[in-house]
Amino acid sequence: MTEPRIYTVSELSQGIKYLLETNFRELWVEGEISGLKVSSLGHTYFDLKDANSNISGVMFRGFAANMKFDLQNGLLVRVRGNITTYDKQSKYQLMAKEVQPAGIGPLQLAFEQLKKKLQSEGLFDAARKRPIPALPQKIAVVTSPTGAAIRDILSILKRRYANMHIIVAPVKVQGVGSKEEIAQAIKDLNSGFPDIDVMLVGRGGGSMEDLWAFNEEIVARAIAGSKIPVISCVGHETDFTIADFVADLRAPTPSAAAELVVKSKVELAANIAGLERRLLQSLRIYYENLQGKFRRLVSSRAMVNPLVLLERPTRRLDDAVEGMFAASADRLRRAGEKLNLQAEKLKALSPLFPLKKGYAIVKDIKGKAVKTAAALTPGDRLSLQFAEGRAEAEVLGPDKAGGAGSSADGRKQKTRTKGADGPGQETLW
Repeated sequence: MTEPRIYTVSELSQGIKYLLETNFRELWVEGEISGLKVSSLGHTYFDLKDANSNISGVMFRGFAANMKFDLQNGLLVRVRGNITTYDKQSKYQLMAKEVQPAGIGPLQLAFEQLKKKLQSEGLFDAARKRPIPALPQKIAVVTSPTGAAIRDILSILKRRYANMHIIVAPVKVQGVGSKEEIAQAIKDLNSGFPDIDVMLVGRGGGSMEDLWAFNEEIVARAIAGSKIPVISCVGHETDFTIADFVADLRAPTPSAAAELVVKSKVELAANIAGLERRLLQSLRIYYENLQGKFRRLVSSRAMVNPLVLLERPTRRLDDAVEGMFAASADRLRRAGEKLNLQAEKLKALSPLFPLKKGYAIVKDIKGKAVKTAAALTPGDRLSLQFAEGRAEAEVLGPDKAGGAGSSADGRKQKTRTKGADGPGQETLW
């Protein structure tokens, strides 16, 4: 009995690796992407699964760079590659070289993915799009210098406006490096020629692959970042690119873009003639209105008899003056009555008022009023104030008789009064 062959772990792993790589090379596998992860080195790791099974997959950076669309979890794809193993983990995996979406082409999928991404950022919003100048003086064209598009554009511009200043930025419009050239040309025109009024970016017709440079993100962002208004003109009328959605205006073809950007001399002349007619009509209507107003004014009563204009204001002035004087007189009358009343009150309160009834005011030599006889002594000089006139008096001595007018000790005082113009007299006090 022969001894069974004993394999080392490494020998067994190498054998399995050989069998798998020999028998499962260059195959296509369809499944759903899950567990998607991109390493810092740019390698893409994922699982490919169906309803019952799961297989690990990897796409190294070199292959991933050629992808036209982004892998996403849940995406149904077809993967071309081969089966291999990783010796240290005894794990087999699918090494992917190409991935295609199942049911939709890779270019179309890439188009839809980028469109959705840029739309979510607001790059398609109408609010950010700028108007195209009606009469541009300087136009830039970003396209191939040898294609039919540039010939059509130049021909139409020359025919419609021969003196137009045109700057052509020659670029590749398809193939490797085309997207970079287009994006750079847009940036260079913005930085080097800020006085450009409008820019045309596009090319003639072709397949989706031929037009693909205008579906690249780098071109879309260059158009969105342009300070110069951009008209996209890519392919035929039925062709739509990402550049069309980002640009300020889409023209269905390069020729149509040239016609849109510059009005023909015939159109300009027709517009000017139309504006002239409208202006003359407006002036005629304005003149007729003024003429009608003038006629009505000339035939009016005020113009026939100008004094009519003064009749009503004069009457109003007279009424106002009369009213003002009447109000003033009434106020003066009431004020006079009030003043007289106050004067009467003041008279009644005046210390001179009792003098009219025969009383007199007695004052000593210092001018102080004498209120009682007890305050007097013989020889005191007095001043007597009457209602009319004034007299001086001298206290002679007490009156022995007593009675009314006596002093505090029962004595009366005698005074000798000397009038201003008569003989003196004695008076009891």
